Amino acid sequence: MIPAVYDIETENFETLYIQLREKEGRIYSDEEVMRLPDISVAHQHYKEWQLRKQSLQRLIEHLKNKKSPLEILEIGCGNGWLSHRLAAIDGAAVTGSDINLAEIQQASRVFENISNLDFIYGDLESNLKEKKFDTIIFAASIQYFASPEKIIQKALRLLKPKGEIHIIDSHFYSMEELSGAIERSKQYFETVGFPEMNRHYFHHTLDSLAGFNYRMFYNPNSLFTRFLKNRNPFYWIQIQA
Repeated sequence: MIPAVYDIETENFETLYIQLREKEGRIYSDEEVMRLPDISVAHQHYKEWQLRKQSLQRLIEHLKNKKSPLEILEIGCGNGWLSHRLAAIDGAAVTGSDINLAEIQQASRVFENISNLDFIYGDLESNLKEKKFDTIIFAASIQYFASPEKIIQKALRLLKPKGEIHIIDSHFYSMEELSGAIERSKQYFETVGFPEMNRHYFHHTLDSLAGFNYRMFYNPNSLFTRFLKNRNPFYWIQIQA
């Protein structure tokens, strides 16, 4: 784990984020983190984890089809559960990165015996500028970056030729949906007692991806998926170098 120094704004976000996750029941024991995305049926977030398990299975199948060793980076890895699962792919070497010290420490502790899995605490430019990856993943993390354009550009600079970025478990909105989504989040954060989180949680539109070479591997609003019984509400977007 590589130490890093942050400004007061980042430290405030870390504190708020952990407190909110505790309030929501999203802080997991080491034993639970080891098993994720599998979790007790009685857990309050069981249905959510079923969706994330579905996303994981699709992503792993896609990466296995590469049939070549992969250097994988997960940006915003949190407690490391997804990086852990990706490390089970034959030939993969996985790095998880996050600015949340408490969860990175947990990830490093829980998965310390996995030789092809590493975790770093810090931002991309200070810690990873000398390394290149075949695959970079944003899983339920892109919404914590104010500008998707800027963070994707940074990620693209870390890709090898023909590398790819995957964004999963994340909402994207049309311009017509945007104001309603912002208002719902504002009301939610106020209801749970964390109105300050409105400054750290961002709503991105599909238009923000227009300047990139991207395609949708899964569109929750397509005619086919819209009427599925267990529809996954999140996009799966691939961006190529």
